[in-house]
Amino acid sequence: MMIRKEMVRTLEFDRILQEIARYCHSGASRDAVLDILPLPEEDAIAGRFGLVEEIRALTSQGIALRISTFEDVIPVLEKLRPVGAVLAPLELVGFIPLLRTLAAIATQIAYRTDIPRLRELAGSVTGFPDILDPLERSLDSEGNILDTASRLLFDLRTRKRTLTARIRKRLEEIVRERDITVFLQDDFVTQRGGRWVIPVRMDSKGQVPGVVHDVSNSGETAFMEPLEIIGLANELENLTAEEKVEEIRILREICSWIREDSDQIEEQLAILIHLDLLNSIASFADSIEAEVPRIAVGVPLRLVQARHPILLLLQREGSLSRTVPLDLSLGDEDSVMIITGPNAGGKTIALKTTGLLFLMALSGIPVPAHGSSSFPFITSLLVDIGDEQSIQSSLSTFSAHVANISSILGQAGKNSVILLDELGTGTEPVQGAALACAVLQELQEKGSLVLATTHLTDIVGFVHRREGMVNASMEFDRETFTPLYRLKRGEPGQSHALEIARKYGLPGSVIERAHGMIGRMESEFHSLLDDLKAQRRKYEETLSDLERRVREVAGQEALLETRRAGWDRERRESLEKAYRTSKDIVAGVKRELNAILEEAKRERSRTSMKKLVVVEAQVEAKLREFDPASGLSIDQVREGDAVFVRTIGFDAVVQKVDVKTGRIRVQAAGKELEVPVTDLGKRTGAAPQAAKKSRRKDAEGKEAEREETPLQLHLIGLRVEDALTKLEPFLNHASLDGIGEVRIVHGKGTGALMRGVRDYLAGHPLVASFRDGEPFEGGAGATVVKIK
Repeated sequence: MMIRKEMVRTLEFDRILQEIARYCHSGASRDAVLDILPLPEEDAIAGRFGLVEEIRALTSQGIALRISTFEDVIPVLEKLRPVGAVLAPLELVGFIPLLRTLAAIATQIAYRTDIPRLRELAGSVTGFPDILDPLERSLDSEGNILDTASRLLFDLRTRKRTLTARIRKRLEEIVRERDITVFLQDDFVTQRGGRWVIPVRMDSKGQVPGVVHDVSNSGETAFMEPLEIIGLANELENLTAEEKVEEIRILREICSWIREDSDQIEEQLAILIHLDLLNSIASFADSIEAEVPRIAVGVPLRLVQARHPILLLLQREGSLSRTVPLDLSLGDEDSVMIITGPNAGGKTIALKTTGLLFLMALSGIPVPAHGSSSFPFITSLLVDIGDEQSIQSSLSTFSAHVANISSILGQAGKNSVILLDELGTGTEPVQGAALACAVLQELQEKGSLVLATTHLTDIVGFVHRREGMVNASMEFDRETFTPLYRLKRGEPGQSHALEIARKYGLPGSVIERAHGMIGRMESEFHSLLDDLKAQRRKYEETLSDLERRVREVAGQEALLETRRAGWDRERRESLEKAYRTSKDIVAGVKRELNAILEEAKRERSRTSMKKLVVVEAQVEAKLREFDPASGLSIDQVREGDAVFVRTIGFDAVVQKVDVKTGRIRVQAAGKELEVPVTDLGKRTGAAPQAAKKSRRKDAEGKEAEREETPLQLHLIGLRVEDALTKLEPFLNHASLDGIGEVRIVHGKGTGALMRGVRDYLAGHPLVASFRDGEPFEGGAGATVVKIK
């Protein structure tokens, strides 16, 4: 992905890299961090994330990578590559911390099984112990060659120290001799030109046998080497020369070893620089509590609890009291989002946070957002943020923005994310808004994801009407006139310019005059926005309360269901017990009846026998009521049969059997009706009961009798299947009682009960027609049915 330097600065990605570079242990690592750019492939991003997370996992266990300060030795290696080249001791010293760090890393990761990615990256690191040991034995941190560099060097330096001590001792004796003391300027021993000398007065230098090696600045003192120590001094010079030869041999040998492994050293240095880069990213991620987001082609842009990392650093330093998290989603249903709201309300921060986190994520750097955040893998991130006015190019702010947007349109495509700040501003509002809307439409048609900010209400209206675009706003506290920095999806914001101006001291007269100059339509528009927001808050509160009640009802339903199951179990047990008891009673009654029957036969009483038959039939009917098997199947029903109809409570004669629908037409009390076969049982002999009578007073005050008939059925609160169970017998009784019109009260609710009732009525043979209730009859919450 091509990234321009201006965009890196605009989104402050360079500041993030500088913060990461603070954790580096070498200049080469810092340079590598400052050169970080988005990676070109998803696998590369996942690989860096995996390595960083393995380092963070080690850190969470209290195990830090053993990376110490080291130098970039590439320039030194280049100097050493020619055969015979020898480095100065101070140059060789730079290899010691590097090789020590490589050896520590090799030891640390050699046997671990919980860091497979790190082992794959640094498994070849050795630290070159065959070079490190001689270096540590030969050189100190200041580049001095140690006595331990070789046995010969140790012997030469021992002899030098011994000989030097002899020379000093003899010179100290000479300066104390009486015949010499009178010619001396002072009694100390020193060196001049590498030779040991004593200070002799210039006028007496001929009195002391020896060689003058130097004269003082005043010209009064001659520094003379006495003749008797010249031989010792010469011997010391010879030892020094031998020492120098041995030191050169040692350096040459070490340089040859380094030269032989120079390619491998360079490779392992590159690995260490990469490890240091990863370790710095991990340390930075820990400092801001960053997490790894999901990155893949085609996933939506989703920020969950996202924070701007610079603001987090300021908060950590105490320069900022708090940071408000940003929640934003784009790419599911909408590809264009327009953010509106007051100045200093956080619109640009939201834009920059999105862009910066995009760059971090695509560079394999964990982002300060919840791990459920996601970023689409894109090929271009195109940005137009800030005042791009250029005096040198003779461009105004508007012209510069237009030039940038023109470039963006030429580069935008399906895998592009576009960030546009203050879209449409810088020129006449109507034309600016028109241009902005056309740009948004063009980018949408190209398949780009677009996040933009604006103050122009015409753009807001266009986005509201356009499919695939969505308005959003930065919330604002209208009581305190302060921004809340929270993004609100689905509703546009207002600039609140006049309120903010009043807060910051603009005279009231100016504010009132400005109010009067605002167009009526714009005032109405903003009033409408306020009303919409108030209604939205009210609906959200109502929805929250409704959700709470739904949860409570669901809990009560679960409790009732549990209780109902218990009641059903108790009912079955009670029925079973009653059935067994009834069976025993019936058996006893049958025995008594048989005895009476035998007696009646002997007496030949026909009346008694008829009574007994009736009693036996009644007992058998009661028995069948307890017996679930007393129902009839469709195959057991024939035309002309007398059957028991449960929904009307007495027997009827079968007129027609419809095998396909499972419904039976029966005749009872001079009326025909159609019932399902499940409502039939074996004939019981039960006849229609006379209609119940009630008394009322007539106009003359006398009591008169009338038939009490059901005219309406209440189903509110019932499930559809339970309601239909009550509806069938209600219609049957209404038809048998000759009622022409009835009312079914089902309420409005979700509409499911109403639809279920009306679907049932639409195909019912007893229903001539049905309609909505009049307002006084319950309106749409009731259905009025005309019975055939």
